[in-house]
This record gives sequence, structure tokens and C-alpha cells, in this order.
Amino acid sequence: MANTSTVRESLHQTALKAPSSSGVYLWKNPKNDIIYVGKAKNLKNRLSSYFSGNKDIKTRLLISHASSIEYITTENEYEAFLLENNLIKKYTPRYNINLKDGKSYPVLRITNEDFPRLFRTRTVLYDGSLYFGPYPDATALDAFIDTLHQIYPLRQCRTFKTRSSPCLYYHIGQCKAPCCNRISKESYNEFFGEIKSLLEGKGSETISKIEKEMKAAAAEMNFEKAARIRDGLHALMIMQNQNIVETFDTADRDYIAYHREGELVSFTVLKIRAGKLLGRDNYRVSSLNDDEELLSEFMGAYYTSKDDLPPNIYVPTQSGLDYLQKWINDSLNASSNIVLVSDNIENASRHRAAMNMAFQNAKEDIIRRMRERGDIPALTELQNLLGLKTLPVRIEGFDIAHIGGKFPVASLISFYNGNPDKKNYRYFRLKTTDGIIDDFQSMREATSRRYTRLLNEQADLPDLILIDGGIGQVNAVQGVLKSLSLDIPIAGLAKRDEEIWLPNAEKPICLPKRSDALRLLQRVRDETHRFATSRNQRLRTKENTTSIFTEIPEVGEKRAQMLAKQFTTIEALSSSNAAEISDALKIPLEKAEKILDAAKTLSQMRKEKKEVQMQSLKSAGTTWQNAAATQHIEDLADAALED
Repeated sequence: MANTSTVRESLHQTALKAPSSSGVYLWKNPKNDIIYVGKAKNLKNRLSSYFSGNKDIKTRLLISHASSIEYITTENEYEAFLLENNLIKKYTPRYNINLKDGKSYPVLRITNEDFPRLFRTRTVLYDGSLYFGPYPDATALDAFIDTLHQIYPLRQCRTFKTRSSPCLYYHIGQCKAPCCNRISKESYNEFFGEIKSLLEGKGSETISKIEKEMKAAAAEMNFEKAARIRDGLHALMIMQNQNIVETFDTADRDYIAYHREGELVSFTVLKIRAGKLLGRDNYRVSSLNDDEELLSEFMGAYYTSKDDLPPNIYVPTQSGLDYLQKWINDSLNASSNIVLVSDNIENASRHRAAMNMAFQNAKEDIIRRMRERGDIPALTELQNLLGLKTLPVRIEGFDIAHIGGKFPVASLISFYNGNPDKKNYRYFRLKTTDGIIDDFQSMREATSRRYTRLLNEQADLPDLILIDGGIGQVNAVQGVLKSLSLDIPIAGLAKRDEEIWLPNAEKPICLPKRSDALRLLQRVRDETHRFATSRNQRLRTKENTTSIFTEIPEVGEKRAQMLAKQFTTIEALSSSNAAEISDALKIPLEKAEKILDAAKTLSQMRKEKKEVQMQSLKSAGTTWQNAAATQHIEDLADAALED
């Protein structure tokens, strides 16, 4: 029973750590057999749902027989639809519906005739006809075909026969009667040139033509026709999702991509066989080789015989592969080609989409590996590098974001065991530097508020503080910690040369690019920057809807926008003169003087408020034991701290 509970918990944790992208997931039993294949718009939400609430007997049986969950991320739901279909047919999992008739998704066929016909089918004949698709949404495909017949006078008879008089479709304007020589072969095929461009995503002019037809139908009060054309355009948007999971190119091929974090490298191989993506293999290695050597090293180990090789192997770079093509041809006696995915190859967009999918899956595997091992090698290297007494299990990082001194925000992020611990992320809306560009003071305020609060709550302190900045910011924070009688190691990571600065250091520490410790510090620094910037952007968006200038009497939304455009800040407005305000708002000088007086009063109030807050922060930072000061700083932190 205990073992069953442990397996269930492991499955649940896998679900919680899945990405929020679309994809296909595979449940496996202890023998590593696939027992269920499913698709999801959001893998994390779908997999987590298996472990919430009361489930039916089938779901409980599935969980009880499973030992692991794997997933393949896709670019969109369309690809997930097709991949799920392919994998179910390949593995016939126990808990899936077994489509023994091999039913596939419909395609659009343009026949190989002098006067082609266009229709929906599920059967692909290699007779020179053109096929587009497959399309999981058959309803959208039917709506699109109906729209094409509304716009283009295409023949609809199954068998083309020469006739002496045209059929009914000619008389209602839906066919040009090629059977009666009423239209030339060249003119008729111009229609299909436009249709092909439309289906290949190159038909902007054709779309414009269809839109004009829709508007013309509406203008003629033929709303039924206009609605059908509108639905056809909507159907086209549904159908134009790029698909790399299933194609009409039946040539076997592999796509190889990789992602690395320090010495950890994950390779992903997508296998296309008979025009269908039938699997994704992930391979985990550790390597200190440079990036340009990784691909050749992997391919040399992966392909060991002629039978392993498909006709084409698509790669993201040719660095280090100069000799590999010769090795494949000579040593393995194979004629496979190594193809660089670039804009110069045929069907470049489709191959690039497949390569991006491989990259996405390799990156996701690296994320899983990092979570599984907890970045211990990087933490150990960091401990030795900085001479820390303990392993820096808890790292807190700070960064400042503002726009010309406006909306200054400090971000606090937390890493635990080398991975983000998002429940301990915090924002600080800075008070003492609002309207002032002073990163040193901003760091002082943020760290003073953070660690005063932790002291008051007697909460655990971090093992290391990382500052996004150089020696100036590091020394500023060191001063705050000294005033609080705290001994927490500090380091700063300067962006330009990725230099590590310690307090009062004369020169920085420089690490090689492949250093695990540097990689971890970069991850922490980049996360603090992302978090601070995102909050600053939201504040700017909020300011666009609620302006400080509207607090001035006789200034409404329109005048507030004009003042913001001319003066930017309330301080700049209070430093101007009545004539400038009069010109900006096109108002009499007397009214401008009243607005100027109100702006000066408002600006002075804001300035006095900042001074009070700064003095309170300094007082609390140096005498945090004092109950009154402690209560004040807690109140201030509560007001500015946003989870």
C-alpha cells in the first residue's frame, strides 16, 4: 500500500511540474509499455486534473496501473490532435479506443486533370493530385470548400465528359462549363493558382478578394451568402495552423536538437516515418565540450549502423559536422544526407517548425533534470568560490526597475536548491526614490524593508544574497546588513562582463562560461530582472488609466493627458511657468496660474511624504529593536509589498 501511495505521489508531482503548453502525454506501466495516450491544450492543467476530485473507475484503474508519465510538447493543439492519433495507432494502448479501421483525418484534394476538381477525402492516391491537410476539424474544412465554390466557378461533376449543353451549376453561376468549351484550360486553372496560394498561406490578395465578395454580398442584402463567406474565412484561419506532425512528404527523416545548462545536455530526436511523427526520443548526457562539438559527438554515438539512418537528417547547425557526412557515407556505407535547416531549403517553414518543436522538448527535458537533481554541483562550486560556511541552499536576488525614475520597483526572487521558489517572490513599490534615479538608495530601501521584516518575524534568513549590479550596489546593501547586525553573504553580478563582485573587493571574480556557479547566478539575476520589469510595466499601464495630474483641480482626463505629454511628471509641471501651461492646454493665463499653484502644492506634499518615509526607513534600519520603529517599518512594508 505504501509503495502504491509513493507511485501515485510521484505521478502527481510529474503532473504538477509539466509545462503549460499544448502536447501529448503517455502513461506507462512498470514494464514501460504505453497504456494510455492523451492530448491537452495545457499539459499541466490536464495532467493535474487526474489527481483532483472523485474520478470514475476507468481513471482510477489507469492511475493504479501506471508507473510513469511522459509528454511531448507541440506548437499548437492541431499538432497534438494528429500526434495523439498517430501514437494510438502505433501503440494501441490498453485504455484508448482502438480505431481498427485506421480512420484518418480528412484532406483537401485537387485532382490531376486538365480541368481539376476540388473536394474532401480521407484517401490519398499518388496519382499526381495535390493534397492539403490533414485537417482534424472536418466542419471547418467543409465550410471552407463551400466558400470556395461560392467564389470560384469550379466544376463539381465527378467524371469530366464533353457535353453539348451546360448543367444547372452553369446557369446559377457556379461553374464555367469547361465541358462545353465555355472556358479555356488556362483561364480555368488561374482559379486553382489562387486557391493553392491561399492554402499555402501566401494568398493575401486572394483573401482580400474573398473579403470584397463578402462585403458585396452584404451590400446587395444577400446576408446568407455573406455569412457563408465569413464562415469560410474563419474556417481558413482554423485550417492554417502549421502542422509538422503529419505531412504528405513520405520520406523518412530525423530532426535533432539539443539544449544545455552547464555540463548537462539533453538531445531530442523527432522521428518522421512515412510522413508521420511516430515518436520523440530524449537522450541525457553530461559534456564539457563546446557547443560546436556536441552535435557531432552525439550523432556519432547515436547512429551506429546503416539501418538506423533515414534518408535525411535535419540539424540546426553544421558546426563540427564537416567530417560526419563523409563518415556516414564511408564507414556506415549509407547515402543519408545531413541537412541544415535554413531559409534556403524547400518547405523551409515546415522544417523550421519541426526543429523548433525538437528544441522545445529538449529544453523541457533540461528543466526536468534540473528539478530532479536540485542544482547541487552549482551550489557546491558557488560555496567553494565565495568561501561560504554552508551550502547556499536559499538564494535571494534583488533587482531595480524604473523608467526615468518613474514607478521604481524592486523585485525579490528566491531560489531553493538551485531552482525558482516562486511562492517566496515579492515586489516592493519603492517610496524613497520615486521620481529619482538612485539605484544605490533603491537597493538600500528594498533590502532594509526585507530583512527588517524577517528579523521582526524571526523568520529564516537566506544563505546568499545576489544583487543585480556591481560593487556600488553590493556595498550599499552591505551597509544595510551591518546596521541590522546581520552576517549574510552578498555577491553582485554585473551584466556587461558577467563579473562577480563581493563587498569592498578591489577586483571582480571572473568565471569561465561553462561554470555551473556562473550559470546559476545568471539564472537568478535574469529572473530578478524579468520579475522587476514585468511589475514596472504593469504600473505604467495602470498610470495610463489613472494619472496623477487628475488630482489637480480643473484638470480632467483630457487635460491630464496633455500635461503628461508635455511635462511627464508632476515635479516637472510644478517647476514650469504659467505661460507654458497656458500654451500646452490652450487656456487663459489666470487658469494656468491656478493649475501651477495646485501642482506646486501637490509636488511639495509628495516630497515631504518621501522624506518622512526615508527617515522612517533609516530609523528602522538602525534601531530595528525599537518597537515603535519596528511597527512603522512593518506598516510601510505591508503597504508596499505585493505578493
